[in-house]
Amino acid sequence: MNQYPGPVPLEDVHRWKTELTQRLLGYTIAFTEDEWHQPARLPGWSRAHLATHLARNADELAAILTEVAAGRPQPEPTDAATQRSQLEAGADRNGLALQIDMDAAAGALQHAIEQVSDWDVAITLHGERLPLSALPLDRLHEVSLHLLDLDCGAGVEAIPPGAAEWLLRWALFRLKDAGLPAITLNTESVQDTIGTGTDLPLSISGSDADIWGWLTGRLGPASVDGADGLILPLLS
Repeated sequence: MNQYPGPVPLEDVHRWKTELTQRLLGYTIAFTEDEWHQPARLPGWSRAHLATHLARNADELAAILTEVAAGRPQPEPTDAATQRSQLEAGADRNGLALQIDMDAAAGALQHAIEQVSDWDVAITLHGERLPLSALPLDRLHEVSLHLLDLDCGAGVEAIPPGAAEWLLRWALFRLKDAGLPAITLNTESVQDTIGTGTDLPLSISGSDADIWGWLTGRLGPASVDGADGLILPLLS
């Protein structure tokens, strides 16, 4: 595989994205002020950092959708220094402000999605030329990863089965140039060999959700069969 996993089942992806966004907001609304500013599962990030990142990611994707749908050029991505400044400033807010920001940004993104009539127009995403239909899948992946990173009690079992297959396919695409060792994957939906090297590939089996969690660094090697202790880096 390792190529763009289209065509994306857009109606399903929109539904899964909405479901997981609401699930995430349902967890975070219960955080105390102290819990908001406790460490997340991403090194160096608090939960407040993650909330800010999710809101700004929604803003950036909504801007792409709005401009491209209107026939205008895709906006330039926010530079790393500005992103970091936004992240630190945003993470200094209280829990109510963080919750409102995430909710409002997700709503604005959904509104922008509903204005699109042509999902085949090309955009640049993660350095690749892809159809616009890749953008909702990317957002689904972002929300799913950070639902786990918030360390709020949600695990990969929170991922709907159909969504897990497409999250796995998207992660494989994102990891195609990541320099992983040779790995053969076997799930109920995906059979693929990824990575490089002359050694005999590790043969990994498990559910779509468990292998997605392991490949993205959110689950340890014990969560899948055959990982032989291999811990993979976090995919951001």
